[in-house]
Amino acid sequence: MSIREKILEFMREKAYSPMLDMELANVFEIGPVDIAEFYSILEDMEHRGEIIKTKKNRYAAPERMNLMVGKLQQHAKGFGFLLSELPGYSDVFIPANDLNGAMHNDRIVARVVKRSNDGKKCEGEVIRIIERANKEIVGTFESSKNFGFVVADDRRLNMDIYIPKSEFNGARDGYKVVCEITRWPEARRNPEGKVIEVIGHKDDVGTDIVSIIRKYKLPEEFPKKVEDEAEEIPETIPEEEIARRRDLRNEQIVTIDGADAKDLDDAVSVKKLPNGNYLLGVHIADVTYYVKEGKPLDKEALKRATSVYLVDRVIPMLPRKLSNGMCSLNPRVDRLTLSVNMEIDKKGHVVEHEIYESVIKTCERMTYTDVSDILEKQDEELLKRYDYLIDNFKLMEELCKILRKRRDDRGNIDFDFDEAKIILDENGKPVDIKRAERRIANRIIEEFMLICNETVAEHYYWANIPFVYRIHEEPDMEKIEAFNKFIHNFGYHLKGVNTEVHPKALQDLLKKVEGQKEERIINTLMLRSLKQAKYSPQCSGHFGLAAQYYSHFTSPIRRYPDLQIHRIIKESLEGKITQNRIEQLKGIVAKAAEKSSERERTAEEAERETDDLKKTEYMSYHIDEEFDGIISSVTSFGMFIELENTIEGLVRISSLVDDYYIYDADQHLFRGERTKKTYRIGDEVRVRVTKADVAQKEIDFLLI
Repeated sequence: MSIREKILEFMREKAYSPMLDMELANVFEIGPVDIAEFYSILEDMEHRGEIIKTKKNRYAAPERMNLMVGKLQQHAKGFGFLLSELPGYSDVFIPANDLNGAMHNDRIVARVVKRSNDGKKCEGEVIRIIERANKEIVGTFESSKNFGFVVADDRRLNMDIYIPKSEFNGARDGYKVVCEITRWPEARRNPEGKVIEVIGHKDDVGTDIVSIIRKYKLPEEFPKKVEDEAEEIPETIPEEEIARRRDLRNEQIVTIDGADAKDLDDAVSVKKLPNGNYLLGVHIADVTYYVKEGKPLDKEALKRATSVYLVDRVIPMLPRKLSNGMCSLNPRVDRLTLSVNMEIDKKGHVVEHEIYESVIKTCERMTYTDVSDILEKQDEELLKRYDYLIDNFKLMEELCKILRKRRDDRGNIDFDFDEAKIILDENGKPVDIKRAERRIANRIIEEFMLICNETVAEHYYWANIPFVYRIHEEPDMEKIEAFNKFIHNFGYHLKGVNTEVHPKALQDLLKKVEGQKEERIINTLMLRSLKQAKYSPQCSGHFGLAAQYYSHFTSPIRRYPDLQIHRIIKESLEGKITQNRIEQLKGIVAKAAEKSSERERTAEEAERETDDLKKTEYMSYHIDEEFDGIISSVTSFGMFIELENTIEGLVRISSLVDDYYIYDADQHLFRGERTKKTYRIGDEVRVRVTKADVAQKEIDFLLI
């Protein structure tokens, strides 16, 4: 346990009362040599908000002083919530008047001023801002005679930024800009700033996506020293490197990816063994051969932590020379890989496995569509073209079904939400939006990657080496109880929900509702009741997959955790993991896990926002047209309707004029006061498009 953890543990004891720094030094028996370092640790902990320093210079844990530390999640209407950083503590509601200059995503300290009788809900006021999150803001510039202001694109930043005339820097009315805040807001005073970049007029082609890229601070260009390092890497593999690896270049190995994928980081092979078992080989690009620890390429990869797939472009984690070139498992060229061989029995259990360095040469670059057409439609042209691989694909399908059944038997929760495929023309205009297909080939690769990720995680858990795991914690029982209460309205209940819930109970429910009118709503609300998966140095299991061990090993070109564990695996294979290295790795994996989880959330938000933008733009070309849809969620102000092509729009409650409708929050429905007519999640409706506000990414429907 580190000194920081010991200090926190000590301060959280019930008997503790706030102490001076010298008193704490006595408690921890800090000698004269270490006293300066101890004081600077206290100072740093206070700066981070981990501990609080009172006016009398005494230190204590914030929660023992009726204070909470966390991020502020602000609402467009002004109020916000402090999201507590401590497990077991509820979030704190903060009224708009008590934000005291704090802005969305700032890390803050709040004093709790009011608690509900059961202690579960509390209200507070911001007393300190530990860390500002919004140093630069993207928005639309509006000018008047002597000054201008920027209206932030993120509606949760609901204060306009005042811009003095001397700081316009070429910005004009209606242009998208990036502004830097030069003076933070205070109670009842807006922030001030200066324009540091003019992106382009809000209606110009491409301005919309670039604005989102700037908003999420996604780095489009690589620093020069990173590009230089990538350029210096030779494209040919030295013979001595090939000689020391296992040579799989004569094996039948293929990649199966989306037709437009350019970073191919996984390839597969499968054989039937004489004993009736399957030998599955998963071969992953050996990115760490090129990306060395601590070098500019590695530092930049950790900073980005993930590739971001926006609707019209990819912002890669690694320069394209690596991501689309030397690391990508392109067909019929030698590539360095890290391979996992798994012998799998007829019940889907891995009975033997081996992890080793290899060199491969894939024989084909297959697409999901082609492999699915071979297996599902027996497409004659494709059967002829890939005749030498057909038996292989059939074997893959066989193994996929066995692995799938094993996961189902275990209790894996599979939300079959359809993703949107947005088709743009050469000017970036959306011309079609449809549901992305999830066919047999997609499922084959999904199952093979899942079993590989589990096998690797389990191996290194028992090897007792620091590692980055992919975890999904058990849900909060309060949320599960509320969900159970809701599904009771439809005649369902979760089995065995007392102090904990097993994923099997949720899986059983998903099977029962499949094909039913209420399927979507129950899926949606179940998903909201669960926690988000994240990266962690602790192997605490993956609830959604009902897996005890799980990691991300299969995508090192586009995810940093995979890259980091490849490095650990290779060191382990070479016998380089000493006790010193273990201590060093503990810090490395903790940092990689935290950074990767944070960047993953940012990437998801940016991807979702570009999708929403193009969906709204698409619907702006279909005003006054009618569509069929289903009610996907119900809120106090209206109902969201999802169309067949995944687009969602709002029917405002004020537009329902045939009756006065009362909102029932527990049952997620509206009920007419006079007619008793109900609208609930899952109901099919017909709507007309009345408005598509591209700037706000909002679509309005009217019920027909």
